[in-house]
Amino acid sequence: MKYILVSGGVISGIGKGVISSSIGTILKSYGHRVTAIKIDPYLNIDAGTFSPYEHGPNNGKKLEMCRLCVYISILTKKLLLNPGEVFVLDDGGEVDLDLGNYERFLNVKLHKDNNITTGKIYQHVISKERKGDYLGKTVQVVPHVTDAIMEWVERVAKVPVNGDSEEPEVCIIELGGTIGDIEGMPFVEAFRQFQFRVKSENFCNIHVSLVPQPSTTGEQKTKPTQHSVRALRGLGLSPDLIFCRSQTPLERAVKEKISNFCHVGPEQVITVHDVSSLYRVPYVLEKQNLSGYFHKRLGLTKRLRKSMLSQWNTLAEKYDRLQTCTNIALVGKYTRLEDSYASVIKALRHASLAINRKLNLTIINSTHLEEETLKDNPVVYHEAWKNLCSADGLLVPGGFGLRGIEGMVSAVKWARLNKKPYLGVCLGLQVAAIEFARNVLNMEGIIYSLLKDISMPQVLTLILVENPLDANSSEINPNTSHPVVVDMPEHNKGDMGGTMRLGLRRTVFQTDDSILRKLYNRPDNFVDERHRHRYEINPNYIHLYEEKGFMFVGHDVEGLRMEIMELKDHQYFVGVQFHPEFTSRPIDPSPPYLGLLLAASEKLELYIQRGNRLSPREQIYITDEESESELEMLNNKMEILPLALANSH
Repeated sequence: MKYILVSGGVISGIGKGVISSSIGTILKSYGHRVTAIKIDPYLNIDAGTFSPYEHGPNNGKKLEMCRLCVYISILTKKLLLNPGEVFVLDDGGEVDLDLGNYERFLNVKLHKDNNITTGKIYQHVISKERKGDYLGKTVQVVPHVTDAIMEWVERVAKVPVNGDSEEPEVCIIELGGTIGDIEGMPFVEAFRQFQFRVKSENFCNIHVSLVPQPSTTGEQKTKPTQHSVRALRGLGLSPDLIFCRSQTPLERAVKEKISNFCHVGPEQVITVHDVSSLYRVPYVLEKQNLSGYFHKRLGLTKRLRKSMLSQWNTLAEKYDRLQTCTNIALVGKYTRLEDSYASVIKALRHASLAINRKLNLTIINSTHLEEETLKDNPVVYHEAWKNLCSADGLLVPGGFGLRGIEGMVSAVKWARLNKKPYLGVCLGLQVAAIEFARNVLNMEGIIYSLLKDISMPQVLTLILVENPLDANSSEINPNTSHPVVVDMPEHNKGDMGGTMRLGLRRTVFQTDDSILRKLYNRPDNFVDERHRHRYEINPNYIHLYEEKGFMFVGHDVEGLRMEIMELKDHQYFVGVQFHPEFTSRPIDPSPPYLGLLLAASEKLELYIQRGNRLSPREQIYITDEESESELEMLNNKMEILPLALANSH
C-alpha cells in the first residue's frame, strides 16, 4: 500500500480537496486502484448535526484573523470560513463535502470510516479504555491516540471502493485545517510516526500553500509558504512536493526561491494556478509530470495510459465553449454561500454539460418570496420574483425547519400554474405536497380563535375561522389539522445525530409510464439512491392526491413510503424523497437533474423518443476505446487560463 498525505498551510479552504481528488484522477488514469481518506480535526463524531453555515474546512470556529489573514482573504476573494453541505454515503455516513469530491473525481463509493474526526478517534480510544483493553495503563495522546489514528488509516486504506473485492493500491489522505492548528496536532504527530511505520518508499508528503500576489506590486510572495513549510518540518514532516496555489502560474525565479528555502528541488514545486473550471486541474498537474514523479518516488508500476484524463479534458473544453444558456432558479434556505448546496449545484452542472448547455444558476432566498418581505423590503421581494419568473426551470432542494417554507410554497405554485419544469428534492417534494393540498385539494382547516367583542371589550368570543394555509408538515406546524407530511414512526426525537433515515435505499417504480423510470432507463423496476430525512409524505392522504393527478410513482420496498412524485399533464413536475445529487458524476449525470435540464431546454420529449440519447452532435463524452492521440491533441490546444477557480465539476 502506498500513502500520499496532503496537508495545507497559510489558510484553510485553499483547495486541498480538489488537489487530492485530481491526484487520484491522474493515478487512476494510469490504471492504479485509488482510495481516499479525509481527516477533520473537530470533536464532532460526524458532520450530521452541522448547520450548512457552520460546516467547512475551518470547522465553524471563531475567526481570530490577524492583519495578514484579512489581507489574504481580500486578495483571494474568499472567506476563510468555508461552510458547506453534509454529504451522505451509501452506508449512511454523514461526512465532509470533500468526500463528495473524491467520489465524483474518482468514481468510487467510499464508506463512513473514510472520514476520520477527532471525535471518532477519542470515542474509539475511550471505548477501549472502558473495556480494559489498555490493561490499566495511563491513556495518553502518545501513544494511544496516535496509534489509533495509524491503525484506522491502515485498516480503511485496504477497504475496496470500486465495487469489487480488490484492495486499493494508493490511499490519498487529506488532513483538514492548516498546519499549526492545535486540534490537528495529534494527527500530525501520528503521521510523523506513520512515515517510519510504513517506510519512506511507501509514503509521500504533499504540502499545499498559498503564494499571494498583491495587486499593488504584482509580485508573487513566497514568505507565507516558507513559514508554513518551516512549521511543518518543525513538527517532523518534510514535504516531498509543495503545491503552490496562486492566481497565475509561478515564475521560474519564484519556484527556485521556494525550492531554495524549503529544501526541495525546483521540479518538486508544483504550480496550481487559477483555471476556468475544476475539470482542468488534473491536466494542470499532469502537465508538470506529476504521474512520473509518483511512479518514481513510490515505486508504482507504470501501466498503459487510459483515457480517463481524456474525458476530463473533453469536459473542460466543453465547459469553456458552451454558449447557449439554460436558466435555473434554486429556491432554498441556505443561500448565503454556494457550498451549502455544493452537490446540488454540481449535479446541475453535470446535467447541463451532458445536454450541451451552459448553466445559468440563480440562487434565491426563499424568505424573499414571502409576503412578509413585501411589507418589510418590497425591493428585495420584487427582485426575487423577477429572478424566479425569468427562470426556465425551478429546483427546491432539501432543508430543515420553518424559515422560508412559505416562500418555497409560493415558488412551487408558480411553477405548477405556469407549467415550468420543477424538481423538488427531499424538502422540495414535501413542499410540493403542501402546496398541492392547499390549492388543489382545498384542505382548509377550521381553527378556534379567541377575539374580543367590540361592543363589550371585556368579553372574549369563541369563533370559528377558516385557515387556508392549514395543510402543512408536522415539522412546521405540529397542530395542523391536515398533516400531509409527518415524522417517521421510528424517528427518535431525542438525540439528533444519526437519527434520520440515512444511506442507500431502494425505490420501486409502480408504473412503466413514469418520466423518471424512462430517464433512469434500467432493466429492473427499481433504483437505489441515498436518503437523508426525518419526515415523509403522510400515507393517509395518498388516495386524495392521486385522484387529482399528483401521482406517487415510486414507493419504498414495503410500499409504505412515497419516494417519487410526478404530476400528470405537466412536462416535468417531479419530486423525490431521496438525494440524487449525491450519486451524480461528471460523466454520468443524475437522471432527475438531467430531466430538469432537458425539460428546461425543451429537449426532454425528443431525448426520451431517441431512447435516452442526444443527437450525435451533442455527444460530449469519449470512450475508453478512443485513441489516446485525442488527449495529446487536446493537450496541444490547451491554454493556461488565469481565471477564478470555480467550484464546479
